Amino acid sequence: MRPTHRPHVDFHCKRARDAAVKNGHAPEPRSRLAVVGTVVLFCGATIGAVQFMRPAGALPTAPFSQIAAAMAPKAPLAAAPAATAFGLSGGVNVRFALPNQNVVFPVEFSGKGDSLRYQWIPYGDSTSTEPESRLIGDATVAPARPGFYQIALIRGPEREIIPQPTLAVIVPFSQKTAGRLNGYNIGTYVAERLGHADHDRPEGFIEVRKENLDMQVTKHLKLSDFVTHDEQGDRWPKYVALNPRLLDKLELVFADLGARVRPELFVNVHSGFRTPSYNAHVARAASDSRHQYGDAADIALDVDGDGRITLTDELLVMLAVERVEDAHPELVGGLGMYISNKYPTPYLHIDARGKKTRWKG
Repeated sequence: MRPTHRPHVDFHCKRARDAAVKNGHAPEPRSRLAVVGTVVLFCGATIGAVQFMRPAGALPTAPFSQIAAAMAPKAPLAAAPAATAFGLSGGVNVRFALPNQNVVFPVEFSGKGDSLRYQWIPYGDSTSTEPESRLIGDATVAPARPGFYQIALIRGPEREIIPQPTLAVIVPFSQKTAGRLNGYNIGTYVAERLGHADHDRPEGFIEVRKENLDMQVTKHLKLSDFVTHDEQGDRWPKYVALNPRLLDKLELVFADLGARVRPELFVNVHSGFRTPSYNAHVARAASDSRHQYGDAADIALDVDGDGRITLTDELLVMLAVERVEDAHPELVGGLGMYISNKYPTPYLHIDARGKKTRWKG
């Protein structure tokens, strides 16, 4: 069946042809092809005018927006550690994990994170054989091998290494056998000697090589400050138990001292980690000293910057320790002052054992 009406454009084309006949301009047979061409051009112009007069909202804008989005310059990958990556104090440069352990590594980056990947880079290197993994939030998985690592964030061809904080993958405590770890003499802990499974013991030990000694584990302290001062000077690698709670507590104490604490603050660490083997030979040392667990340090500070370490300096530090523990009960611990003539200068023992203890030696 034929349609009852013809399209709007055909109507305009018919009107143009009828007008030509009425005005005496009917086409001669030999020029009929030219007339047809004229009519076609007129119809095309009419269609264009109709399209031009459509409302702006009716234009097919979707393809143009897609083209514009594709042509827009993409922001380069910009990544940085979040403020929370440096502990409560904001001054701890190392995070700790056991091999293959899930570890929170707070990072901030530009753009969408759905295509972001990460890779662990050995400290002091720019390449890695570690696999790339998808980054979901701030959850990562530590490498399988102990050592120090930096995290690289990857998006497409872009790759950015975040220098701090460093991830320290520690050697599990269970790998220590017969009191030794990779030939390094550590000794035995109370939990091992007495079979007390619920007694404290370190989760593991940092593997320390010569090239790592100057690493800044905090704003003011180096890894070398915590290495045991025993007779194994030529034995490498060395192993250190180190609790991040102690590092946070010390940096909070330094910060509490205010403007008098300078970036170049002189901190003399008399003793950091002590292996149980070494601790057994230290005069007047507690048999189960917290130094063995990596959450204690004996330090002396020149607080006023006069080049001398005096009783006044250490009294100021003691007051700072009290204020820090009041503000952060989770860091409470031991505080001992040593002012005997047996020592070249006064110094303090500070630990984060979880129980408030005070003494003078």
